Amino acid sequence: MAGCIITIDAMGTQTAIASQIFNAKADYVLALKGNDPTLYGQVKNWFEQQLSQGFKGIIHSYDKRVEKGHHRTEKPQIWCVPISQLQTLHNQDNWVGLRGCFKSRSELQIMQVP
Repeated sequence: MAGCIITIDAMGTQTAIASQIFNAKADYVLALKGNDPTLYGQVKNWFEQQLSQGFKGIIHSYDKRVEKGHHRTEKPQIWCVPISQLQTLHNQDNWVGLRGCFKSRSELQIMQVP
């Protein structure tokens, strides 16, 4: 597992799982939704505030794309910030190896087939 990037949906977003991945010398990307309402609300509100302010003074990465195929167009966007840019997060010390947070948003258009 060393050197791998492990992705897990919200059901697997647990501190114990993150610790196991980190201890195996791998990295993780975990989905944060309503599974941790306090942390989710805190991160959601932080990103909403930064989006409204254009991430002014905040170190961040941003990417957007347009992907077309199978009679649809998808426009995903992603914002990523190092953990140092956020204020202290709820139970942050329990997330071993936490290095950043990201927000994704996607717009999907389905085209009618003649």
